[in-house]
Amino acid sequence: MKTLTGIILAGLMAWPLLVLAENQPGGMQEDVQRLKKQVLELNRDLFMLEEELLFPSNTQVSVFLSMDIGSFFQLDSVSLKLDGKEVSNYLYTPKEINALIRGGVQRLHIGNIRKGEHELVAFFTGKGPHGRDYRRGATATIKKGLGPKYVELQIVDATHNQQPEFNVKEW
Repeated sequence: MKTLTGIILAGLMAWPLLVLAENQPGGMQEDVQRLKKQVLELNRDLFMLEEELLFPSNTQVSVFLSMDIGSFFQLDSVSLKLDGKEVSNYLYTPKEINALIRGGVQRLHIGNIRKGEHELVAFFTGKGPHGRDYRRGATATIKKGLGPKYVELQIVDATHNQQPEFNVKEW
């Protein structure tokens, strides 16, 4: 009996709100839109907070991939190791490769490392000059200090020898 009474009371209490919403054209829609906006803002704030908690700036390292024209190398996949541990392995679609060639940058990895020197090894697989299978690696020692560390893996066409070059740039 208490449940039925609660339902009736809840319905009676909600009724004036429904009548009020019906009497105000667009009022409920405006409220819904305002609520959607607040939810999106909250979601963004939670994402930023989660990233700060999981990857504090004093230990954060991010590795990005960029690509030049791509005439001498057609990328298929990238494998990334940090201090001997595989942290990323990515297989590309034609649309993703086109986005990289047009100037896009992809974040391959975000993680935590301690202050000091760390070995970064990247393996690039694809088709090289004359359509041959091609696998090259790039190794770099990165120095992590205070604050976040950003590393860019660059695939660049070297026109002087018609070969791709794989560079590692620290930011």
